Amino acid sequence: MSSLKLASPATTRIGFIGIGVMGASMAGHLIKAGYKLNIFTRTASKADSLISLGASLLNTPLEVAQQSDVVISIVGYPKDVEEVLLDSKNGVLNGFEPGKISIDMTTSKPSLAVRVYQEFKERGAYALDAPVSGGDIGARNATLSIMVGGDQNAFDACLPIFNAMGKNVRLMGNAGFGQHTKSFS
Repeated sequence: MSSLKLASPATTRIGFIGIGVMGASMAGHLIKAGYKLNIFTRTASKADSLISLGASLLNTPLEVAQQSDVVISIVGYPKDVEEVLLDSKNGVLNGFEPGKISIDMTTSKPSLAVRVYQEFKERGAYALDAPVSGGDIGARNATLSIMVGGDQNAFDACLPIFNAMGKNVRLMGNAGFGQHTKSFS
């Protein structure tokens, strides 16, 4: 895998999928940090406040992936993670070129995180599992704890993104280790 550039508002386009209680605040912090956001949510009205801050609402996870360098997802359940990231028609993976990074912040299963990592790696892309703790208050205040699993170079490249959303950010180990750690918190 190639070396990755450090994420910065000047050069990194971020996709954000899942604008619920947690996601809306997290995405808002990224916009306030200066990042350009492409967003997708199943309920378009949930995106209104982010659109007013400059985010672009797109129609599918695939479109978000095509127009972003890093795509963050925080959705409801493991089945939603599979649909958003791996769907053969409109999933993020189909819109990724080598070198792009997926960050799934959904609380999910370690085995799914490993599967996602492997499928993205086969395409020359990166996948980090990065569940959070701190709840909606932590999301609102950008004080989330973020437990990350995946490759060191992808983690390092995304550290400015993580730091815009949380205060305690740690690489726990290989793919799936973020989810393993979250299951014990």
